[in-house]
Amino acid sequence: MKKLVVLGGGESGIGAALLAQRNQWDVLVSDAGKLTDVAKQEFDTHNVVWEEGGHSLDTILQASLVVKSPGIPNHIPVIVAIENAQIPIVSEIEFASNYTKATLIGITGSNGKTTTAMLTHHLLTESGVNAGLAGNIGSSFAKAVIADQHEVYVLEISSFQLEHIQKFHPHIAVITNLTPDHLDRYDNSFEAYCDAKFNLIKNQTDTDHFLYDAEDKSIASGLARHDVKAKQHPYANANSTPMFAIDNPSLSGRHNTKNAMAAATIAQLFQLSNQEIQASLQTFQGAPHRLEHVVKILKVDYINDSKATNVNATFFALDSMTKPTVWIVGGVDKGNDYTSLLPLVHEKVKAIVCVGVDNQKIMDVFSPVVGVLVETASMDMAVKAAYKLSSKGDAVLLSPACASFDLFENYEDRGNQFKAAVRKL
Repeated sequence: MKKLVVLGGGESGIGAALLAQRNQWDVLVSDAGKLTDVAKQEFDTHNVVWEEGGHSLDTILQASLVVKSPGIPNHIPVIVAIENAQIPIVSEIEFASNYTKATLIGITGSNGKTTTAMLTHHLLTESGVNAGLAGNIGSSFAKAVIADQHEVYVLEISSFQLEHIQKFHPHIAVITNLTPDHLDRYDNSFEAYCDAKFNLIKNQTDTDHFLYDAEDKSIASGLARHDVKAKQHPYANANSTPMFAIDNPSLSGRHNTKNAMAAATIAQLFQLSNQEIQASLQTFQGAPHRLEHVVKILKVDYINDSKATNVNATFFALDSMTKPTVWIVGGVDKGNDYTSLLPLVHEKVKAIVCVGVDNQKIMDVFSPVVGVLVETASMDMAVKAAYKLSSKGDAVLLSPACASFDLFENYEDRGNQFKAAVRKL
């Protein structure tokens, strides 16, 4: 029996292990940390061998294939040892793709990939296409393949998930945009990060399709470095009108116009009519924590954009604001350059509420253009401060531009705490 080692027992690791077990692999799940009770129960129920708190290297090096969870860095000793032993390492996305004949739509990018994936899935399913949604959103691709009830899978895919791609082959690929993010993973090389994203298209042929933002200079640079065999579908909204009128608050902002263009183009490739696409655009419910309207209190709109974990995402959020804005910002700084935000902040932001362990950089950058800056140490404090600083006709926007791990479990926890605090006002 072929031996498979799954490194990491999170969502993707569970899916990969169960899929492998179903396909007669001898499976070991090895996690350097502590497995959740849910993971242990899944593994025990399906007779999957697991270990936690470290790696049994001798056993791991007996594997014929290793599936690496995306959050595991590439330079740790166990990965180096596996590579030195010339044991193939693949991503869960790669592994799962071997066990389905469904048509695959792969969507990546620095920002907008969640909205584009959700909107694409919505357009297809509303028109009767048997499509599933998986990857970096919802369930893992591997877990979805176990059920394999869909003829099409819309996959949101991160750069981490694209690092160990061998044969993965989406029929339709989308790169929404490329801006600096996760550079600590790529030795501070933006080009290396972009190249990881371009792994999405490396196995495409001339019968496939590649969609991308024609106005994104980093994508243009990537196109010059990579051999593109698929039929190209560039889209843009500068000096042009959208292909469809969009009257939906969930798709406000220029960035969402582009996300809608990408999703509508995919729908057209599936032969959906313009009438079907237009109708479905109006019924789309946006992604949680992405410009999510929470509630209006005393004629002040409270907006949850916790998923904005980098400067570019926050740029899009601020650009979409049409009211004087109290901006809640801060968290774990990933080497952020905030200068691109200064014109928007000067134009639209009346006050800044910082929420994070270290807010000094934010205070230093924005104090010349915003008169009121407040530091807080919890989401409850931040929301109460924003409430006091806002007036009738304003908006309170949580768009942190930073990672969440200083005060929160993840961006979802941060967004949920924001919504809970707002509803207690």
